Amino acid sequence: MLIESSLFFNQITRIILIISTPLLLASLITGLIVSFIQSVTQINEQSLSFLPKIIAVFFVLSFCGPWMLHYLKDFTINLLSNSLYMFI
Repeated sequence: MLIESSLFFNQITRIILIISTPLLLASLITGLIVSFIQSVTQINEQSLSFLPKIIAVFFVLSFCGPWMLHYLKDFTINLLSNSLYMFI
């Protein structure tokens, strides 16, 4: 029982990392680009970086959203189908 629980939490952690990576990378890259542009132009306004990050995350979410939902759906189906065997 302990081994199955450990594998289950390992799988959950891996799925969280896989699902969140595209959004985090889009935000990171956009933030770096905006910070570089701000440092070159010497504009030190902190609120300028939020709108490009939101737009980038929305674009990546609209592009990768179906893949993320499919991945989560498969995991949920697998979890529910194996939950009877896991807790008996």
